[in-house]
Amino acid sequence: MTDKPLLPTVLSLNAGYVDTAGFLALHGLFTAHVTGNFVTIGAALVLGTSGIVAKLLALPVFCLAVMGARLWRYRLTEQNKPVVRNLLLVKLLLFVAAAALALYHGPFGQGDSLIATLTGMTLVAAMAIQNAVHRVHLGNWPPSTLMTGTTTQIMLDVADCMHGISAEQRAVVKGRLLRMSAAVLTFALGCALAALLYAFTGMWCFVVPALLASIAFLRHEDAAPAAAPMKGA
Repeated sequence: MTDKPLLPTVLSLNAGYVDTAGFLALHGLFTAHVTGNFVTIGAALVLGTSGIVAKLLALPVFCLAVMGARLWRYRLTEQNKPVVRNLLLVKLLLFVAAAALALYHGPFGQGDSLIATLTGMTLVAAMAIQNAVHRVHLGNWPPSTLMTGTTTQIMLDVADCMHGISAEQRAVVKGRLLRMSAAVLTFALGCALAALLYAFTGMWCFVVPALLASIAFLRHEDAAPAAAPMKGA
């Protein structure tokens, strides 16, 4: 796969956007990563708010989607077909389905309703595929959904530069800082954009992830059929 900045940038923007839109519209459900749902489950139990079912389902759905993407990768490899492009297409279709559900059935008064849960799990599955694609095929770029580790590394690199490092180390750190700073800023931009569009357009905000997924799908091409072993295989 070509190592171009467009795809990781779009993925980071999309991650921040989907996480914020899902949190606002689906009663505190984190759709781009699963860690936050453990916190919101506890809050929902104490405060008596809705959405506990969706938050409990998020982890197994996320895990099954990642496993499914991994297993399908082996099938695509056997058939000498591009892996990333096909996975991006599935993610696009899931976002289209989620947008259709949100527009037709939203806004969601109860986070535990069947249709709200279905919408949330569709978004979780889409973001699970994005996480799998990024981890395996974009290993040289910062994660698109986990900003804590990225921010920590940025601060470590800044401290190293302040202390003083060799010219060779500085060149490596500078490149890493640029990539990681871009990921954090793009993620934050996605969060702000989602909040703004949700406030002014309601459920129409869920059209944007499908548009971003379309950009990623249309602009990306696997450098070659996915015959090389995946990282972690």
